[in-house]
Amino acid sequence: MKGVERLTLSVVPGIPLLQPGDDLGAIIIAAMGKAGLSPRNDDVVVIAQKVVSKVQGRYVDLTKITPSPRAQQLAVEVGKDPRLVEVILGEASRVVRSSPDVLIVEHRLGFIVANAGVDRSNVPPSAGTDPVLLLPEDPDGTADLLREQLVAHFGVRLAVVINDSFGRPWRRGTVGVALGAAGISALRDLRGQPDLFGHPLRISETALADELAAAASILMGQADEGHPVVLISGLPPGQDIVPARALIRPASEDLFR
Repeated sequence: MKGVERLTLSVVPGIPLLQPGDDLGAIIIAAMGKAGLSPRNDDVVVIAQKVVSKVQGRYVDLTKITPSPRAQQLAVEVGKDPRLVEVILGEASRVVRSSPDVLIVEHRLGFIVANAGVDRSNVPPSAGTDPVLLLPEDPDGTADLLREQLVAHFGVRLAVVINDSFGRPWRRGTVGVALGAAGISALRDLRGQPDLFGHPLRISETALADELAAAASILMGQADEGHPVVLISGLPPGQDIVPARALIRPASEDLFR
């Protein structure tokens, strides 16, 4: 992919509060049409994880959860609701770190994330007596299905990124990351390409999908902004198609496990 000199990011306005079973692709298409947004070849549609999880019905009502002895013990250590801890453990393959107010786990999809991505923010009360929302099922596959729907309607090459906000172990604050991606090289391998002075790059890889996810997160916001879909224009044509799961570092390459 050639260098990028300018990107344009546009909120797709008018996305309603979504319910399980809603046709997210059709809703995005209708909102783009109403806003006069016409995607062009190689544009990227970034979609917030939360709306994907909502249409997939990824709700759990904590009032229906009975915590296991392990969850009860861990809940005392971290100072969290044992029912919430039980849900987190159900989404996790292992606990990475735990301390008061902190529970970092490896999600069953491979992400290292606080609370397995289980979230209470912006969850409608209608979802249950005490509802929480889980991460989407198969983010790469979901991104590909949405991409196919958008491409069929608009008739142009498009990519889709599903993003979420993750913390980082050595820096404060959260940043947008790609949970799922389709139609784009989520991880660009630059090894072998020359630098400014002709020296071949030896270890450089770029997490393009994460960079796009983070850029879109600036417009999406974290509170009551209500902007879960962003259209990014200006990327040159890519080459390889690499899903977001390629961004997860294998355990054999992870020096911190």
